[in-house]
Amino acid sequence: MVARRAVLAGLLATGLAPKATWADAGNPAYVTAALRPDGVYTLCGLGIGGQIIFEVDLPARGHAAAAHPIRPEVIAFARRPGTFALVIDCSTGAEIARVTAPDGRHFYGHGAFSADGSTLYTTENDFDAARGVIGIWDARQGYIRVAEIASGGIGPHDILRLPGTETLVVANGGIETHPDSGRAKLNLPTMRPNLSYVSPDGAVLEQLELGADYRMNSIRHLDVAPDGTVALAMQWQGDPLDAPALLGLHQRGSPIEPLAADNADHLELQGYAGSVAFSNGARLVGISSPRGGVVQVFNTASRAFAHSIAAPDVCGLSGRAGSGFCFATGEGDVGYWSSVAQAVLLRSHPRSFDNHLIPIAQPMAATTFR
Repeated sequence: MVARRAVLAGLLATGLAPKATWADAGNPAYVTAALRPDGVYTLCGLGIGGQIIFEVDLPARGHAAAAHPIRPEVIAFARRPGTFALVIDCSTGAEIARVTAPDGRHFYGHGAFSADGSTLYTTENDFDAARGVIGIWDARQGYIRVAEIASGGIGPHDILRLPGTETLVVANGGIETHPDSGRAKLNLPTMRPNLSYVSPDGAVLEQLELGADYRMNSIRHLDVAPDGTVALAMQWQGDPLDAPALLGLHQRGSPIEPLAADNADHLELQGYAGSVAFSNGARLVGISSPRGGVVQVFNTASRAFAHSIAAPDVCGLSGRAGSGFCFATGEGDVGYWSSVAQAVLLRSHPRSFDNHLIPIAQPMAATTFR
């Protein structure tokens, strides 16, 4: 691997090398933040078989990442209220750039690219003004900050781009925080989460709330189907026994539609959905709960609860090429579930994988390189 990287570096220096692709990074299928037994936080690239293809050290705990749509680059974001995001060349392991939140801002751990990869959007907290913003960074010029726009609410967490458009969908969690108060939630009696659709020029195109009964249901994480349907995972800020539905589906121009299992199954989530993902051509949607150690899967056509799958400390969740869901856990397990709800353990690593399993845009059959 060292020799291969040296050759690539030499070719790049002479200008003779072709542009790097995801194949040069070993064709990872997913990226996820992790903690090694030696206490070092890292970003891992995982193959379709669950193997660790590459691993890069991070300066502190990571949360999620954004994969460049063209180049083998990943942006690894600090966990809230962190202020760093590392731009990593996954073909060499090199740090290309370090993106730092401006004074008075911190990241929420998520970001999204424009369709051509020229622009990075980051969810941020303007904490003294208690408002959410979206930072805009020029990825062609070394990820310099060029602007910011309002997110449409307080506590913007996840952000994605709708397929085939430049419209951004933002999960405004509604919870006010301030670095001086650590991770304390400062406005629970008045919080109002919303789902906002925002154009890159800052116009709020559509904004939705779930109603009074859901006011304390913080909208946190998102996935988007090819037809633009948005799935949202929520985290209840009250008594877990009183938690309403923690999964919602939305299509532009319609209300958000909550989905929940029957009471006994629903209570297994313990009021907390960590990640959300579509699968099987968006015919299935799943949410994970590390608190409950369970993933719940729903049929998107019928809106019916399909099945529940147990996995201790499971949070990272992504659709799997073909069918089913891939998962990663805080206990270091990587595996998948097929459409018949049978869990298959692929690999177990001496790692604690963090909250999210981010799919690479065009995963291919992985080939390990060393």
